[in-house]
Amino acid sequence: MPEISFAIFDTALGECGIAWGEGGIVAVRTPEAGDKVRARLLKRFPSAREQAPPPDVARVVADIVAVMSGEPRDLTYAALDMRAIPDFNRKVYAVAQGIPFGKTLTYGEVAARLGDRLLARDVGQALGQNPFPIVVPCHRVLAASGKTGGFSAPGGVTTKMKMLTVERAQPSGPTLFDDLPLAVRPRQG
Repeated sequence: MPEISFAIFDTALGECGIAWGEGGIVAVRTPEAGDKVRARLLKRFPSAREQAPPPDVARVVADIVAVMSGEPRDLTYAALDMRAIPDFNRKVYAVAQGIPFGKTLTYGEVAARLGDRLLARDVGQALGQNPFPIVVPCHRVLAASGKTGGFSAPGGVTTKMKMLTVERAQPSGPTLFDDLPLAVRPRQG
């Protein structure tokens, strides 16, 4: 197995993680307690070593920190190791990477950009397997009518909503929060 390194870093929404190897970034972990991020990375890459990232990865880390603080950044430059990613998923991730900070698409719109709106469910499955969240901003893809849809990262839809809130990417009206328990919905008015 190739040598994998990782780093844990603070963001406005909690600690994130990033792992890389000779082919580029192999994983990004969304915000949660640092011990959990570390444990999840080590579970996936048992022989990985924690260390300071090289300059190209450090730039990605700095831009992730900025995004999680509400500053627009374009992360499409990030070198992602896609060797183990199925072709369809790669196509979905390319469309997702094209969604600008503060904007969203629906699963159906992503599918349409791939040439077939009927692939919306497949798009959702591919995004659920995304090993590069934030860099491949799957949180910017919503279900029809502004509903949140799923989010497979730790914290689920609550994490997705925090990330969209930071980006001010919420469609008008409260429908985006329909899937959230009342206790975590923002106050209206």
